[in-house]
Amino acid sequence: MEDRLVELETKLTFQDELIHELNDVVSEQQQKLEAHQRELDSLSRRVNLLSALLVAAEDTVARARPM
Repeated sequence: MEDRLVELETKLTFQDELIHELNDVVSEQQQKLEAHQRELDSLSRRVNLLSALLVAAEDTVARARPM
């Protein structure tokens, strides 16, 4: 009976440590995901701005051409 109790306690300790390790990994990946999302949002805003600037520049060039 004592051996069985020790075995169960050992398994429980291992599982507890594993849960903590997995939680650390999940937390780290969540932080990375949030950083990637911020970077993606920033890049999206830059692309939209550059697209608007390109359209404005094309309009300016088109109006400057002699007809």
